[in-house]
Amino acid sequence: MGIVDEDIARVRAATDIVALIGEYVQLRQVGQRWRGLCPFHTEKTGSFYVNAVDGLYHCFGCQASGDAITFVREQEHLGFAEAVERLAAKVGISLNYDKPGESKTRAERKRLADVVAAAEDWYHERLLSAPDAAAARRYLRDRGFDGDEVREWKIGWAPDDWDQLAKALRLSKQDAEGTGLGRVNSRGRVNDFFRGRVLFPIHDADGTPLGFGGRIMPGAEGSKYVNTSQTRLYDKSRVLFALDRAKVGIVAADEVVVCEGYTDVTAFFRVGIPRAVATCGTALTDDHVQLLRRFARRIVLAFDADTAGQAAADRFYQWESKFDMDVVVAAMPPGVDPADLAMEDPAALVAAVEGARPFLEFRLSRILDAADLDSAEHRARAAEEALGVIVEHPNDLVRDQYLMQVADRCRLDVDRLRQRVASGDVRRPAPPEPARRRRDDAGAARDQDPGPRAPGHDPEDPGHQEPIRGRGGQDRPGDDPSRRPGGSRDDSPAVEVLRLAVNRPEEVVDWLDECLFEEALHLETYRVLVASATIHEAIESSPPEVASFLSRLSVEEPVDDALDPVLLQVRGTGRRLLAVERSAPDSDLERLTRLAGLVGRVGPTEDGVAAARELLTFASQRGAAHE
Repeated sequence: MGIVDEDIARVRAATDIVALIGEYVQLRQVGQRWRGLCPFHTEKTGSFYVNAVDGLYHCFGCQASGDAITFVREQEHLGFAEAVERLAAKVGISLNYDKPGESKTRAERKRLADVVAAAEDWYHERLLSAPDAAAARRYLRDRGFDGDEVREWKIGWAPDDWDQLAKALRLSKQDAEGTGLGRVNSRGRVNDFFRGRVLFPIHDADGTPLGFGGRIMPGAEGSKYVNTSQTRLYDKSRVLFALDRAKVGIVAADEVVVCEGYTDVTAFFRVGIPRAVATCGTALTDDHVQLLRRFARRIVLAFDADTAGQAAADRFYQWESKFDMDVVVAAMPPGVDPADLAMEDPAALVAAVEGARPFLEFRLSRILDAADLDSAEHRARAAEEALGVIVEHPNDLVRDQYLMQVADRCRLDVDRLRQRVASGDVRRPAPPEPARRRRDDAGAARDQDPGPRAPGHDPEDPGHQEPIRGRGGQDRPGDDPSRRPGGSRDDSPAVEVLRLAVNRPEEVVDWLDECLFEEALHLETYRVLVASATIHEAIESSPPEVASFLSRLSVEEPVDDALDPVLLQVRGTGRRLLAVERSAPDSDLERLTRLAGLVGRVGPTEDGVAAARELLTFASQRGAAHE
């Protein structure tokens, strides 16, 4: 299966690469380019540059480079077609495929998403205006929502009736089952799936509507929380509520807050932490964490991590190792969920996130703070329980650090504790019972799945670097005049001419000729550029060394005055040609004199430019630059 080339080109051209990469990386404008920390390797000084005009990026640290399609493939671990499809959905382009039936399959998925979007609008309007939604509106006000928030989150109301949505949208059996919005009863009629519930729309990371999470009204019978069932669109193990809204804030902070309920998420946004997401009726999975790793390196767990206990510990530590992430816990008052805390003490909720601690440290603090350490027996008992938690961690260096802390708090010899751990004579504690049931929450987590639900790193600022003045007085990013972005910049005339050919070809096209380029890399780059209609075509058709060189040139800004490097390169070419002529057995004095005169006259004056043109013609005819 393949997407037709014309559609691939349309998607590439329609994608704003700065906005796309900005969802994952903080970028700041430097001259005509954009700069940030590379998302493909760890660094403290930004060496990652983006060319918004040509839609290309290049890292001078790890040499990663490409276009919007490449970026999405690398960041989200997608195949080429999947990446193009993801971008096409963002820019509203319908794709055509060279395999019969494939376009129809993709179009059908989009059509189902449109049906969910229509349901989202219908449910939302019901909440805002329908008389039967009055109780739902009161419930939301009691939970801290005002009218603006209800509209911002597009919260809806499913009436307590059999088929109002099905009738309003004229749902077919196929659409009802394909979207999870309805079910076919024994008489073959379509009934609504959600009835008598407040609904929170669930989207994918790009904002495509997938389904809903529904909370029953207090006092009503039935499961408190119900989510859309598994469909072609909706897979709860791969979806996180509000990721489409939170991803900008997540990237900016390099941190994501994961909680259990939909109202928890909205509460974090309300108190100024717009980087919260929630699982949708399931425990946090490897797929969820891998998805979040595209946006941040630090996960803050904002739920009762005590109840996760041993069952979740191995998973959290595995995530830290496997995905190179920090998993920390926001310690909130026992039994109080974020939505409650946001109403009762918003500052405390913010402080809980800001003071989040590593999972092991959090659990040890809970054990030791709750223990009576006034007697030897109680200290030994607390140490026993603490050892059972410490041994769960896979890193022996981390374990030893915490052993020293336990020894200090419990007034014990740390070597004795080390011996106990080494002998394996340590009993893991059973997970504690939760302090109480939550008073309320519009998430589906606890009633549907009692397992652990969830697990940022302060962002390393790319740092401010003053622009560097290049020839012609333009601003050029870097550390000093001899530096290019991320390393030693090659400002030789040949490279500068190629840089211009990539970025402003109209200014040098009349001067370009093979005779100008002596080095093999420069010559091959010139030939590829001449043979290609676009920089993307040139990169795709080049061998790796040339492709990398072209990508680098595309994110480096050329000098303001294009004539300056052109004249220098023509003069240098003339000097090489003059040396060849002098050493030739058939050297002609008149030709030598003429050539030397042209080389000497090359300059920025009208006569100097005319001499450069004559010299370039002479060199091109002789082909001396490559003899």
